[in-house]
Amino acid sequence: MDRAQKAVSIETLKGVFADAGAVVVTHYMGLTVAEMTDLRGRLRVEGASLKVVKNTLVHKALDGRTGEAGDALFKGPVAIAYGPDPVSAAKVSTLYAKENDKFTVVGAVMGDQVLDVTAVSALATLPSLDQLRAKLIGLVQAPATKIAGVLQAPAAQLARVLQAYADKDAA
Repeated sequence: MDRAQKAVSIETLKGVFADAGAVVVTHYMGLTVAEMTDLRGRLRVEGASLKVVKNTLVHKALDGRTGEAGDALFKGPVAIAYGPDPVSAAKVSTLYAKENDKFTVVGAVMGDQVLDVTAVSALATLPSLDQLRAKLIGLVQAPATKIAGVLQAPAAQLARVLQAYADKDAA
């Protein structure tokens, strides 16, 4: 890899760390190509990606923002899982790590913060952004539906009373 390619890779990594909700750092030693492809497919379904990175380029891309704790994450063969939603990459990565012993989650970088494995597991248990949006819409729509039902009920009762009087008069 020549200097120009390294510069492009560093800029790409800077963009990943800036745009991603959370970047999950993993070790993938011993995974087969088929297993990596399976993991990439699972991440893609959730809108996330997996990228094998060179540690030296990541250190240059982070430029010391995360301190020694962030630098300690990037040792050995490292792959990063990232997506715009902070939960999606963490959820898929931790689930895959439970299923496959060769794949481990080391930690995560969220903005300038470094998360350990327990924090990544806690992040993975949170609902995704789409699930939160659905809950919020449900909460907003529920009162409107109830108000419409309450406003409609007296009119329906009045109509039934008038119909009963009409039936009584007709008989």
